[in-house]
Amino acid sequence: MSGVIGIYSRENRYISKIMYYGLYALQHRGQDSAGIAVNNNGYIDYHKDLGLVQEVFDKDELNRLRGNIGIGHIRQGIAGENITANIEPLVAGYKKGALALAYDGSLINFVELREKLEDGGIIFQSSMDTEVIANLIAKYHKDDIEQAIIEAVKDIKGSYALVIMTNDRLIGIRDPYGMKPLCIGKLEEDYILSSETCALDTIGAEFVRDVEPGEMVEIIQGEIKSLRTKKPEAKNICLFEIIYFARPDSKLDGKSIYLIRREAGRNLAKECPQGGDIVISAPDSGTVAAIGYAEESGIPYDEGLIKNRYVGRTFIKPTQELREQGVRIKLNVLKENVEGKRVILVDDSIVRGTTMKRTVSMLKKAGAKEVHVRISAPPVTHSCNLGINTSRGDNLIAKGKTIDEIKEIIDADSLCFLSLKGLLEAAGGEDIYCTGCFEGNYPFRDQ
Repeated sequence: MSGVIGIYSRENRYISKIMYYGLYALQHRGQDSAGIAVNNNGYIDYHKDLGLVQEVFDKDELNRLRGNIGIGHIRQGIAGENITANIEPLVAGYKKGALALAYDGSLINFVELREKLEDGGIIFQSSMDTEVIANLIAKYHKDDIEQAIIEAVKDIKGSYALVIMTNDRLIGIRDPYGMKPLCIGKLEEDYILSSETCALDTIGAEFVRDVEPGEMVEIIQGEIKSLRTKKPEAKNICLFEIIYFARPDSKLDGKSIYLIRREAGRNLAKECPQGGDIVISAPDSGTVAAIGYAEESGIPYDEGLIKNRYVGRTFIKPTQELREQGVRIKLNVLKENVEGKRVILVDDSIVRGTTMKRTVSMLKKAGAKEVHVRISAPPVTHSCNLGINTSRGDNLIAKGKTIDEIKEIIDADSLCFLSLKGLLEAAGGEDIYCTGCFEGNYPFRDQ
């Protein structure tokens, strides 16, 4: 998972400072690395490193990154990869000039494309999808960069929101299914591209519209134009964007994330009623659904788990004891609110189950009489390489297990999931979402 931002300004040479705050607003989409690249009179300068946005950039670095076009990226790494080699934006020089790319998504034909390029003599420095895309653009670039990008995008298959910077333009591209979010904003006369609308709010920009599935928007000489890279398919917005990835104050394709999650919580209370003394959330992604559950059930909502929002990166933890300590650093029980009570714990999902098991254990150690777990989404039963990066099915706690078996594993007194129907109803009842991780129906047959 990643977050991307791009800015085109006719006049402002200090857009890196604006992008810094935009990336800060997108920090929930990735905490492993951050980077900014700017175009300064045709020369692309950049800075990127491991860490949170405020760890990577200081005033001196931001003052150095001067230019009127820029892109930024934050990223959550995938287990087993070389995170250092995969920090974005990717800046690449080639025969026709230089590019900077920032990418959110996953290419399912990455291996096939990379092998073909390597057979043609291309040497790769990373395992990023982004490097494949950059090499495809260089391959197709004859006279027209615009056409080269369109040809490159025709070759790729998967989910993507992509921002590209050349020496004179900013480009944004969204996959033909609209799986990954990308929107357009305007800050006075400057154009903004962003993964989520919350970043526009943070920098004071006005939301213009979402980039449409299969659309490429190109901003050059202060003007924006729309092109078609691929024929738009039936919308398959990633449901995990709705229930987990996106910030609750964002809107995705015109829909309020906050209102969807609250309605999902209400539907969860209808489908999974439970007597209790207090409704709490697994912060922060379960909070809005917990509020909805409390509203519908009439059981009071209060804080039971306090999240340390100042925790940065978590480094290698070689023992089980240290891994447990890592959870306690990030999350602590408010004993005064849960001791002796029947607690209803609401979360947005259970994927591997390890965090939920530890959370239930912490609540019981703090004196909770009962812990009833309620999940505002269906069980995640299928692996996904398009959005949530659960590439191995055997890592999923719900795969091949009954609800009772999962309940025993996490040591809850009861467990209930919202039905897919209840979730889709909360999201507006439209058939525009990818439900692959819940039922195995992906937009790509070979996913």
